[in-house]
Amino acid sequence: MNKRILNASAIVASLVVVAVLFEVPVSTHHSFAMYDQTKVVTLTGVVKQFVPQANHAEIHFLLLAPDHKSFAKAADGKNVEWGLEMAGTAQLERQGISPKTFGPGTVFSVRLNPLRDGSNFGSRIGALARCPTDPATKKPKLPEAGKHCDSVAGRELIGGATF
Repeated sequence: MNKRILNASAIVASLVVVAVLFEVPVSTHHSFAMYDQTKVVTLTGVVKQFVPQANHAEIHFLLLAPDHKSFAKAADGKNVEWGLEMAGTAQLERQGISPKTFGPGTVFSVRLNPLRDGSNFGSRIGALARCPTDPATKKPKLPEAGKHCDSVAGRELIGGATF
């Protein structure tokens, strides 16, 4: 009987050690410390790819130039690409954000906290504003220069009530 209690105690102690060892990596996974939460950037772009993932889905998009007549260009002449981190795919789908609603070619605006290191990646804040599509031309209605999709008549706010 004492041997069973000793074995049970050893198993419980082992489980506690394993839980403590894995607590730090699990809790740091959900840290947003890499994002500068003192800065908010508003960007408008065109979806290149929606990456569904269980923990944090991403949208990769090409940034529109401020006049919205072309894509923004980096110093090397290449299009400027940004990435957006969000919640897990299942949670996003309940909010209306999915590969169907934000497929390639979708024009949208987002408010985000950028990465602290200056890389073109950020963490979503609030709703995504999707620019409407003109039914006659099947082309997106773009915002005026210097504005974003939230200012376009017929726009949709998806994933929240405020942009």
